Amino acid sequence: MPGRTSAPPPAPRPAPRPVPPLALELDGVSRSHSTRRVLHHVDLALPRGRFLAVMGRSGSGKSTLLACAAGLDRPTSGTVTLGGADVAALGEPERTRLRRERVGFVFQDLNLLPALTVRENVALPLLLDERHVPGTPHTGPFGRADRALERVGLLDRADAPPAELSGGQRQRVAVARALVTAPELILADEPTGALDPVTAQEVLGLLRSTAAPDGPAVLMVTHDPVAAAVADRTLFLAEGRIAAVLERPSPGAIRTELARW
Repeated sequence: MPGRTSAPPPAPRPAPRPVPPLALELDGVSRSHSTRRVLHHVDLALPRGRFLAVMGRSGSGKSTLLACAAGLDRPTSGTVTLGGADVAALGEPERTRLRRERVGFVFQDLNLLPALTVRENVALPLLLDERHVPGTPHTGPFGRADRALERVGLLDRADAPPAELSGGQRQRVAVARALVTAPELILADEPTGALDPVTAQEVLGLLRSTAAPDGPAVLMVTHDPVAAAVADRTLFLAEGRIAAVLERPSPGAIRTELARW
């Protein structure tokens, strides 16, 4: 009798893709100001390397959501976890340190100090850290600032004052400053609101490139559907509640969704 042929061994299962750690988590977050509730039981989980845009009409709760995410405003109920830390459980000095070390900020009004050079503005979060060790010229605050400026294409303007830069260049400096601490989360509030369309796309491209698998998460509040379409997801707030979430929608789909609220 011919011998039996044994069945081939089953093919090995592919290893599961690693799940990136959460940079930010909001669990049932509500916030009231006086007698008015601004946020209503908001749940949000944002892993590192992901880009989330938040949209909504004026008064929908976007700014309050951003303030709670940054630990600048305490929720009335619910929890905010930033980089694995429960923000409400920290005292003000610890929250300040958490923001300085783990969060980068990009605002429409930039907040660059005119008396400082571009390099000094970018290095400022490191210079303000009382625990900072100066290190070598390469590893110290100014070396790290230069690497951040090189990343945004402005190393050649490091010694210039902000007043000598265009609006788009100043916003790129703000992005470099947000990156210099290697944060887990970047919070951007209308970062392209004062820019022309071409310059806005350049800044959005920089923010998009930072939300890489090994990079920080980006949470951006914007009123611009074109800007929101750069993100992985767009979240819509209406009267303090999450009204909808769309995955990589087009600007047209975003406009359609906005019209519903």
